[in-house]
Amino acid sequence: MPDSLAAELLDLGVQRGGTLLVHSSLRALGPLDGGAETVVRGLLEALGLDGTLLMPALSYEAVTAANPRFDAVSTPSCIGALPACFRTRPGTMRSIHPTHSVCGTGRLAAELLAGHELDSTPCGLHSAFARLPGTGGQILFLGCTLRPNTSLHAVEERIEPVYLYGDWIDYSIRFTDGRESRMRVRSHSFSGWIQRYDRIAGLLSEPALRHGRVGLAECFLVDAAPMWAAALEALRRDPLHFVEAVR
Repeated sequence: MPDSLAAELLDLGVQRGGTLLVHSSLRALGPLDGGAETVVRGLLEALGLDGTLLMPALSYEAVTAANPRFDAVSTPSCIGALPACFRTRPGTMRSIHPTHSVCGTGRLAAELLAGHELDSTPCGLHSAFARLPGTGGQILFLGCTLRPNTSLHAVEERIEPVYLYGDWIDYSIRFTDGRESRMRVRSHSFSGWIQRYDRIAGLLSEPALRHGRVGLAECFLVDAAPMWAAALEALRRDPLHFVEAVR
């Protein structure tokens, strides 16, 4: 089963030896022997030994202003079964951020995940989201729409539209080696706004945006660098391009 998933991922356009950030809905893939572990193995097989696999490990449901403590080992992610499986696999690394950490394994993982704790925002310049375009990386939406595109938060942080930021929050941080520190982070808000990151589809064409299926799941594969360029241009023209007001 990992072999067939890997073949379909390569047919979609995933680059062997490349860097791949994955957003996912495991349920959309249909019944799989081995479940999430099978999908992770398929992704790793497609990327090969020189590749790098990344997944968001967002923890904003568990780490809040009321519970401002992040433990890189034990704090769970809140965005589905596949990232949860990936986070706890042997050899997976995790960046240090209370709400917007990223997990990874492979050739560039340590480089891309290092220093996230230096950012004072969720998706700052030290985040893997911001670094991905410089690697020639790709973003895979595996069984989900284009809406859960955390990388566009990093683009928004370059423009700082009026809806983006909320309160500053002080967090306690525990590193994987047991060290403890503190981070002061300006949260994202979006109060009164709905995110419309699916609008990136209107700004890209093949090969920067590919569409197909893996298993039973509808998938989108996006090249990060042209996505960033198109999104920055769109936000400079209209800072509200990727949101709509709640009605």
